[in-house]
Amino acid sequence: MAATSHPDLMRLANSVLQPGFVGTTAPDWLLRRIGEGLRSVVLFGRNIVDPEQVRALTGSLRAENPDLIVAIDEEAGDVTRLEARNGSSWPGNLALGAVDDVDLTERVARDIGRALREAGVSLNYAPSADVNSNPANPVIGVRSFGSRTDVVARHTAAWVRGLQSAGVAACAKHFPGHGDTSVDSHHGLPRVTADADSIARIALPPFVAAMEAGVRTVMTAHMLAPAFDEEWPATLSDRVIGDLLRKELGFTGLVVTDGIEMAAVSDRYGIEGATVRAVTAGCDAVCVGGESAEAATTERLADALVAAVLDGTLPEERLVEAAGRVEEFAAWSAGLVRAATADETAGGIGLVAARRAVTVHRNPAAGVRFPLVGDPHVVELSPVTNLAIDGSTPWGVAEPLRALRPGTTSVRIGEYDLADDPGLLEREALAPAAGRALVVVVRDTARCPWMARALATLVRHRPDALVVEMGVPGGERPGAVHVITHGATRVSGIAAAELLVGAG
Repeated sequence: MAATSHPDLMRLANSVLQPGFVGTTAPDWLLRRIGEGLRSVVLFGRNIVDPEQVRALTGSLRAENPDLIVAIDEEAGDVTRLEARNGSSWPGNLALGAVDDVDLTERVARDIGRALREAGVSLNYAPSADVNSNPANPVIGVRSFGSRTDVVARHTAAWVRGLQSAGVAACAKHFPGHGDTSVDSHHGLPRVTADADSIARIALPPFVAAMEAGVRTVMTAHMLAPAFDEEWPATLSDRVIGDLLRKELGFTGLVVTDGIEMAAVSDRYGIEGATVRAVTAGCDAVCVGGESAEAATTERLADALVAAVLDGTLPEERLVEAAGRVEEFAAWSAGLVRAATADETAGGIGLVAARRAVTVHRNPAAGVRFPLVGDPHVVELSPVTNLAIDGSTPWGVAEPLRALRPGTTSVRIGEYDLADDPGLLEREALAPAAGRALVVVVRDTARCPWMARALATLVRHRPDALVVEMGVPGGERPGAVHVITHGATRVSGIAAAELLVGAG
């Protein structure tokens, strides 16, 4: 369908899409579509090299429309786009929840907002307001402030206040709460079996807190919540969006989808079908581009929306309403940026917070010298991360330890490495540590059986091992010294290394 056939509908359709793109400069198709009514774009790690480059990029986009919404998925912590190449300068939500100092959380979020505002970003798809009530959750984990509703609620509100005080709009996600799930929605459709009362008591309060703190955007979850709708996932459900979010909770702001190309919805309904259904159900903006960053995809989705209006699937007034909310939000967020003032105390708060988040458990019976005296051998057991986390982002303790103790040696081992080579632990982990301190770094041991087995083997051979857990801590505390960072960010690794050598 040619855009010229129904230009007014096409402008409306363009305005509700939030596409990503490939490259570190704006492609011609994107600039052209902004001229045709596109009101939003989304940045990913692939678009970012350094602050100067991203400022030039966002400047070129805004040259086409000064009020363009430039969004990013910058949770900080393990999920970072701004610092995907080097690792985040700020700890993630779990670390902040562990410290449980709302003033610190607000200061960290303000610093994140400062960096985003200077980069030209106006909307951040954060914070995660999910209560991580399922410790085996494969996609939330350290992205949550914790497993307690009250902790998550107060830190969600503080994060919103801090980010927006710096001039960047926040977005509470993933409504109505993705914490009690066991399936990653990038790969399949999660199902929440809790009843409506349990969801209202456990999962919804952080979203209410975010609204009370002034959040103007909520992102939906690609999950089935039969307590509200037995047929449609939340993103595609008018019962979840219209009845629960709009009527019951009274939210009047912008509702945006999680990435519409994610398998939880696109595998079942197709990316075009999911887009049309999301807008029909009450979503105002459709995020697309994590895995489908092509001009053709954006064109297909805009065409699908226009076709749905013409065949009666999507009421035109619903598309007009959605476009109106996007326009209203764009004007508000542009004003938020203009009203922001410089933060004279910016910088360094991320490392301060990461240091405060580290906890240490010692086994006095082990008799190990701590802090470390000599140069250690570091074994990092590395899991496959979910798609929300950029797999190329560096993490761990070996490199920051090497900066403090140049004689540090290290090896990184994954699940498939061990499966292919059963002797790997003895040869690469234990043998090089003979006569030296052994540091074992893990990430989400409690939900990775292979990692738990490998860790048990190492500690059995070396009961004096120092263990650093950089994911969600479990109930066990193996090792002579057990350090918990509550996240695998760059600053969390630095904080752990400092502690291990007594430099912090």
